[in-house]
Amino acid sequence: MRGAPKSRHSDGNVSEDSEDTEIVVNIGGVRQVLYGALLNRYPDTRLAELAKCSSGGYDSIFSLCDDYDPGRKEFYFDRDPDSFKCIIDVYYFGEIHMKKGICPICFQNEMEFWKIDISFLDECCKSSLSEKKDELQEIANKVQLILDDLGGDPTADRWQKCQKYIWKLMEKPDSSLPARVIAVLSFLFILISSVVMCVGTIPDLQIEDDEGNRVEHPTLDAIETTCIGWFTVEYILRLISSPNKLQFAMAFMNVIDVLAILPFYVSLTLTILGNTMMELTTVQQAVQALRIMRIARIFKLARHSSGLQTLTYALKRSFKELGLLLMYLAVGIFVFSALGYTMEQSHPETLFKSIPQSFWWAIITMTTVGYGDIYPKTTLGKCNAAISFLCGVIAIALPIHPIINNFVKYYNKQKVLETAAKHELDLMELHSQQAHALKGSSRRKSYKQGSDSEAGCSSNLRLAHSDTYIPLLSDTKQHRTRLQSCK
Repeated sequence: MRGAPKSRHSDGNVSEDSEDTEIVVNIGGVRQVLYGALLNRYPDTRLAELAKCSSGGYDSIFSLCDDYDPGRKEFYFDRDPDSFKCIIDVYYFGEIHMKKGICPICFQNEMEFWKIDISFLDECCKSSLSEKKDELQEIANKVQLILDDLGGDPTADRWQKCQKYIWKLMEKPDSSLPARVIAVLSFLFILISSVVMCVGTIPDLQIEDDEGNRVEHPTLDAIETTCIGWFTVEYILRLISSPNKLQFAMAFMNVIDVLAILPFYVSLTLTILGNTMMELTTVQQAVQALRIMRIARIFKLARHSSGLQTLTYALKRSFKELGLLLMYLAVGIFVFSALGYTMEQSHPETLFKSIPQSFWWAIITMTTVGYGDIYPKTTLGKCNAAISFLCGVIAIALPIHPIINNFVKYYNKQKVLETAAKHELDLMELHSQQAHALKGSSRRKSYKQGSDSEAGCSSNLRLAHSDTYIPLLSDTKQHRTRLQSCK
């Protein structure tokens, strides 16, 4: 009879007639009939174990399901029915595909509940799961950094506390009002220094020294010295307070800071000692070359601009597209410059003297700049030029869309991660308050008759939250946080 408990041999194995046994499962209100012959394809899964334990008593049944109706012989599971529709495919097809709109992490938890190995998940879905895990790890790192800033180490000495305070003051503008003021001042000094560097090159604002050479105005020179002094103090404080000195010194943005500061001191040293160590002309050339390196300080703006950081990341992720663009242009430049040189040789006043010289014409033509210093004079040469700039427009336009997509994707991702990290902290605080309230309520009710029922309710609450709350941080923090990507 269908729905009857399966018969077992003395050794505990399911008898042959169990292949015709059917079980009725109710997954979140969705009923489905499954047969033993289908479930026994993977005997280690939860459904296969459920089909085997029908005659094992209620203890074994309730260890595998949430509820059981002996009259209807129906097993109840408080799980996601949409995920179950995907998971049941493993019994039919031997592989699983996630539907759109299902969180990969929650789907992995569903697979673990139904005791199905992750290897049955298709490769395309595994990549989505890996990306989601990386996002969760980034959220956890952001939350951990915020918690480290909020909580102090009670074993730290006075210098360590001072070092941490300076680090937060110089590196974390959102930590306090003084830190925000310092960040704004640093931003203003960068702008002032950049403006002074540009204004100092205007001939009307320059003066002549004793030897008749034009130099920057003393006022601009004083402003430049003040800005360099601020950059120097800022870098020294950040270096002293950094937790890892070597990692700090090797960071890209910190190398930019050194390149923005170092030329001033090197040129100052050469100016003071140049008369005794080398010729004056050599000193002036070296100082001029070092002063050009001041343009590196404009890159310091990336430290205070999330947009510039996002652009840098997008370019890093778009190396393949940029490489294709350069390859297209390189091939076109070589082909069209060679054709232009060949076609223009018949004209007596040709401007194409050689193929390497024609490279310049091909570059400015394919990039649609067209300075006009080199141009074709024959009919075939003009046709070649028309084809070259049309091909250049197409070659430049092709990889633009993927680069823009990388920029938008990373920018939106950073916004989502920042919002998720803040939401995680709010949830942690809320859970902590609920835990204290529940603990106090349990203490007050411990002397009443309802203490046992209260404990059971608390246990059920933890079980109900086990699927929607995941530990993103270490166990020592004892926090459980909600998966933001599921929302």
